[in-house]
Amino acid sequence: MAFYENTILAKQDLAGGDLEKIKTKYKEIINNSSGKVLKIEEWGLLSLARKIKNYKKAFYIHYKFEGTKKTLNEIDKGAKIDRSIIRHLTIKYKKLDLENEFFKKADK
Repeated sequence: MAFYENTILAKQDLAGGDLEKIKTKYKEIINNSSGKVLKIEEWGLLSLARKIKNYKKAFYIHYKFEGTKKTLNEIDKGAKIDRSIIRHLTIKYKKLDLENEFFKKADK
């Protein structure tokens, strides 16, 4: 199995409960298709560089996982059908950094 990172951009006008449903849905898709979720990061509502489907902002959910070609196909299939997802991107890595969280809010 290879290591991957998948970032999902969800619509900005979703409720908190809907975001949790999306988060658990894709976690289950990864785990049920011979993959293993290692870490999930919620980056929150961030501005987009350019408008995507008339949205200026999106909720970012970032998954770090181990998986196979089947896992990637299932994620892609789910994201194409899901109307609350604006975009998604999956990147393959040789080794994952599970320690750092780049969009973590600073402790005050």
